[in-house]
Amino acid sequence: MTELNEPQQRAVAHVDGPLLVFAGAGSGKTRAITYRVANLLATRNVPPFRILAVTFTNKAAGEMRERLRGLAGDEVVRDLWVGTFHSVCARLLRRYHEAVGLGRDFVIYDDSDQKAVMTRVLRDLGFDEEALPPKLVLSLVSREKREGRLPGHGQSELTASARQAYDAYQKALLRSNAVDFDDLLLYVLTVAEHEHTVAGNELRSRFSYVLVDEFQDTNLVQYRLVRALSSRTRNLCVVGDDDQSIYRWRGADVRLIRSFQHDFPDATVVKLEQNYRSSSNIVRAALGVIERAATRVEKKLWTAAEPGEKVVIRAVRDEREEAGHVVSTIKKLGARGIPADQIAIFYRVHAQSRALEEALRAADMPYQVLGGLRFFERAEVKNLVAYLRLVQNPKSDADLERIVNVPARGIGDKTVDRLRDIAAERTLSLSEALDVAVRDDEVATAAKKKLEAFQKLMAELVRVAPGMRPSELAEEVLERTGYKQLLVDADDAESDARLGNLEELVGAIADYESDCEEQGEEPSLGGWLERITLAAAVDAMKDAPKVSLMTVHTAKGLEFRAVFLTGMEEEIFPYRGVSGREPEELDEERRLAYVAITRAREYLSVTYAGQRSLFGMTRYLEPSRFLGDIPAEVAKHEGAVERYDAERSYGGYGGAARYGLPSSRPALAPGTRVVERDEMPPDDDEAGIRPGDRVRHQRYGTGIVERIEQGAAPMVVARFGLHGTKRILASYVTVERRARGEVW
Repeated sequence: MTELNEPQQRAVAHVDGPLLVFAGAGSGKTRAITYRVANLLATRNVPPFRILAVTFTNKAAGEMRERLRGLAGDEVVRDLWVGTFHSVCARLLRRYHEAVGLGRDFVIYDDSDQKAVMTRVLRDLGFDEEALPPKLVLSLVSREKREGRLPGHGQSELTASARQAYDAYQKALLRSNAVDFDDLLLYVLTVAEHEHTVAGNELRSRFSYVLVDEFQDTNLVQYRLVRALSSRTRNLCVVGDDDQSIYRWRGADVRLIRSFQHDFPDATVVKLEQNYRSSSNIVRAALGVIERAATRVEKKLWTAAEPGEKVVIRAVRDEREEAGHVVSTIKKLGARGIPADQIAIFYRVHAQSRALEEALRAADMPYQVLGGLRFFERAEVKNLVAYLRLVQNPKSDADLERIVNVPARGIGDKTVDRLRDIAAERTLSLSEALDVAVRDDEVATAAKKKLEAFQKLMAELVRVAPGMRPSELAEEVLERTGYKQLLVDADDAESDARLGNLEELVGAIADYESDCEEQGEEPSLGGWLERITLAAAVDAMKDAPKVSLMTVHTAKGLEFRAVFLTGMEEEIFPYRGVSGREPEELDEERRLAYVAITRAREYLSVTYAGQRSLFGMTRYLEPSRFLGDIPAEVAKHEGAVERYDAERSYGGYGGAARYGLPSSRPALAPGTRVVERDEMPPDDDEAGIRPGDRVRHQRYGTGIVERIEQGAAPMVVARFGLHGTKRILASYVTVERRARGEVW
């Protein structure tokens, strides 16, 4: 074991009793884990089927198996229990299915199956789906199951209606001999914790050694499960890092790793603190951020590596300049020999990828989006684009098929099949076939009425399109189709994300319009559609190493030679509203930043913008507080940021207090060059309105002024949220909040 450092050797050599390993980022924990298992097999002659090792991803489980195969051989590894919680529990449940009333051939329902069951359950119970949406009830049920509560549990936090739905849903699953993903864990836990049953005794005696990787990501059910499975021998080894606990939103409880010693006071504790991944400057930057956490287990990440390049902290004007900086720097890194597949771009939320993707496509640079679809491949984005293409070209069969029942308007597959038949019989487009079906009564009366309503909707959109800018038309589509309202009414995380992407798309169209105006061209719907279609076609032709784009959550467990961490502004990262809530939420954002920084091996660039158009709204932002925690000696600052007063900056959202933000603005990162004006601008503002003012328009609501166009009748150019950028006579807007300073 000479290739292991001293703490790693202690973790490997420990055999009997509980073991807690705190493994810092890049500290070689996978090596320590695999050597520990190999040591149990080789020196203690533990039968491989008596060892259980669980982790959180199939990728991690596969890597563990491969490393063990190299150390112990194929035959041994084949008998080891190595896998994710869900895969291990599915295997165990096949053996102990009778104990929970299931047949051995039970099926596992995915998200769509679960929604179908819950929809039927709510309908049978007579509940209004709008008042009690199936997805909402399923999320509440999932939370109950993650807390270890089956129907009838006395401590349920559900309302009476939700409890009734939960009970009926679970019975419906059992009647179908089916389980959902949460059931896999909960049912095995139920068996394991029953002390006076044959199945329970056998299950608790099955494993001599239990090892859990990424323990900081466990929830209560997972912890209770591994505790029960190791209760006979108490040989439970947990490996994790509370500094990397970033999945609280899906049930992970960082308190479990911090309180492990409370349940196991005799546990041996080992800390792996030497980082083998990153340069010294990157490690020190990460440590500077995480050490400010309100609550954490004390540990000191360090490295013997050379300092390397300083962390680049770049101030930019907006997301366009940010994307341009990222692309130009990637080209320079490529010239230095860093391939595209060793470069990653991180962002806090998926919608930030739009500007970055457009810049990469414009530069003909191949990329891939991990942990999510490319912006223009997301269903809601493709739906809106399909509507716009159908307005532009009513004969587009593919687009009509895509959106004829989006949002759902009762036009089913049989009706669409009939339209296809008519089109094939008469050599028509689907749109023309729709006209025939309605005119000649080729479909049933109920279907005819629905087709007529869709026909009328599209005819009206085609009629109004010529008098509208493309962004206005996009907004009109969202309103007239009811698509926007559908997502607003759903009021869940997924619908919010979809709505945000649609708002971002409207903002992207408005950006195209601004580009055209700057170049003296007339923006048109056809021009914008051509732009995105050609860019997509060029991108699809590429077959080369690709730059990776992803959220920071997706980046967990990965590493790259070069990393770009974008959008480091207050309300973006840390995410909006976090700073006014409980300290643990801000700490999780801090841990997320720590994870992002420690993914980089050689080069790290961090960017922040003075203003950012996101979800269709221009926001004036302050640099993230986390930037101020990076030690000055490990960073170099580039660019300049236009500084806005905090009260005004947050005013665009409805004031700082609305999001729990401090009234005083956060300190700027050390070394930031600021362009700031407190004096009044030259007295040539005939409209009495200045850039940065918050103004109101009768139709478009509240917007932020971007610029003033002087003349006999001054014009205001302002961005109005989902409405995008509008050019309006100054006399038609009123100032709601005066900018206290002027950026020249």
